[in-house]
Amino acid sequence: MSKPVITDLQDWLAALSQTSVLIELGVLLACGLLAWLLARLVSKAFVERELNSIMFGRRIVDGVLFPALWLCLAYAARKLLAYSMPLALFKLAIPVLISLLVIRLGVKVLQAAFNNTPAIRLLERSISWIAWLAMVLWVSGLLPLLMEELDQISWTVGGASLSVRKIIEGTLTAGLVLIISLWISSAIETKLLRSAKGGELSLRKAFSNAARALLMFVGLLLALSAVGIDLTALSVLGGAIGVGIGFGLQKLAANYVSGFVILTERSMRIGDSVQVDNFSGVITQINARYTVIRSLAGRESIVPNEMLITSRVENLSLADPKVWQSTNVSVAYDSDVDLVSRLLLQAAATQERVLADPGPSVVLLAFGADGLEFRLGYWMGDPENGSDNLRSFINLEILRLLREHRVEIPFPQRVIHTRQV
Repeated sequence: MSKPVITDLQDWLAALSQTSVLIELGVLLACGLLAWLLARLVSKAFVERELNSIMFGRRIVDGVLFPALWLCLAYAARKLLAYSMPLALFKLAIPVLISLLVIRLGVKVLQAAFNNTPAIRLLERSISWIAWLAMVLWVSGLLPLLMEELDQISWTVGGASLSVRKIIEGTLTAGLVLIISLWISSAIETKLLRSAKGGELSLRKAFSNAARALLMFVGLLLALSAVGIDLTALSVLGGAIGVGIGFGLQKLAANYVSGFVILTERSMRIGDSVQVDNFSGVITQINARYTVIRSLAGRESIVPNEMLITSRVENLSLADPKVWQSTNVSVAYDSDVDLVSRLLLQAAATQERVLADPGPSVVLLAFGADGLEFRLGYWMGDPENGSDNLRSFINLEILRLLREHRVEIPFPQRVIHTRQV
């Protein structure tokens, strides 16, 4: 049984009132300042670091690197000072720094891996309470005694002997393994998605999702092994899950497989303008199970990935972001055809969104019942900004130019024959 750190409150207060405590305090503060300087120097080497990075955080001191360096320096200083003087403050500082490192690591990893949801905030508070409680028990010397008492509460399940201590240690080990897996997967995702656009973004998103799923699966296996669960016993569970997917989860499995196919073959990418089932918009997210399409009106449609694979999808920017659009105009039969053609081209050229290469074109489409029918065709390179608004601007400019040059837009003409009885 290990010796408690605090054996008597008066002895503890007497140890803290010694002159050597001031030396320990100065060494601890020096270690903290040196850790901050080292973390700052390392952060400057990463000029393009994210503000929410796990290692550095927003202000250096709220990242994982700062408490980790402080703990390493303080532990080394403790080893050196132990040869020349009795230590009291370091016995309290080392557990505090370990608790701070555990809290900072858990909180930062959860914030980077998941959104700031109420469940994540509850987990963050739970990690903080557990870490500080363990620190208090460790410093007071009650932790070894408590673990020995918990080890006495045991029972037998099948051929294995379990105790409350084993379950607690296994759960903490499993949590640590999963946090490390989330940390690695978040670092991989940040590295892959940095400065990625279009099809490259979709492909890198697929790799990051696959890496996170693989790391979480490996972490789960290691966590189960740490708890003491025999992994060979999961073969029956795996078979049951396979049967469940084959019969009851066909649609769900099909959506996940379809999502992976979309991300890998890049037939649809984040930022593409698509039309699916009479709903058109821009793809904003491609997840494992569904894809989010946002229309220009602000509505968002959550489309299952299987629907994007099995149904017809119009992708306006798959091979080329340019989109062709047209508008029809009727003028009177006695109008100057050359003048009308010039005015239509001029109306399209006044709009900045209309591409100059390939430029707009005008064709005499038909000899209508009421007048000559012209079609003005043009290309635009940003369909995600809307197409009806551009057509409206061009129609307004056409109307203004035709009225300015006194070109008649004919009304419908009908001939009525009357019979006399």
